[in-house]
Amino acid sequence: CGPCLAHPDRPPSPVNVTVTQLKANSATVSWDVPEGDVVIGYAILQQRQDGQMQRFIREVNTTNRACVLWDLAEDADYIIQVQSIGLYGESQASKRVHFRTLKETDRLPSNSSNQGDITMEGLDKDRQLQTGEIIIIVAVLLMWAAVIALFCRQYDIIKDNDSNNNKEKTKPSSEHSTPERPSGGLLRSKKKSPSVNIIEV
Repeated sequence: CGPCLAHPDRPPSPVNVTVTQLKANSATVSWDVPEGDVVIGYAILQQRQDGQMQRFIREVNTTNRACVLWDLAEDADYIIQVQSIGLYGESQASKRVHFRTLKETDRLPSNSSNQGDITMEGLDKDRQLQTGEIIIIVAVLLMWAAVIALFCRQYDIIKDNDSNNNKEKTKPSSEHSTPERPSGGLLRSKKKSPSVNIIEV
């Protein structure tokens, strides 16, 4: 391993390189990096098996361990290799991994194992949507509960004010009615007293 001795700080090659989420025009490649090595990016060599197209993808300042391959030809064979990028260079390329994209007509049926990946991906998206919808529904219910509680509280305050106003309205009538009797009595006594005085004179 001459290159390894010449560059001891180069990271080791990625391991467990796999291709998932196969579709007609895209796929996802993922890999693992041995622990303890400083890796700041990755490089992917993508090549069609018939030699018509070759692509080199290089990404630095990232800790991603997966990459989506876009603009693939349908029903075509591809070969990929992954390299780790370290502080002092790139690792040797990983083992060659072969995969074949699907046909456009293969999207709908779910008989093959590859379609199982697509189905699982769709389920994951549905689960994420369901989780978001549940959060929104709970938030709306809490807001409605708060509005109802506030309305009930305001209704109780208005009801209490109305009952207090009714009591105050009834009290003055009784207060005004009671002094009328003594005042009437006073008026009568005043009327009687001069008549008595007149009789005495």
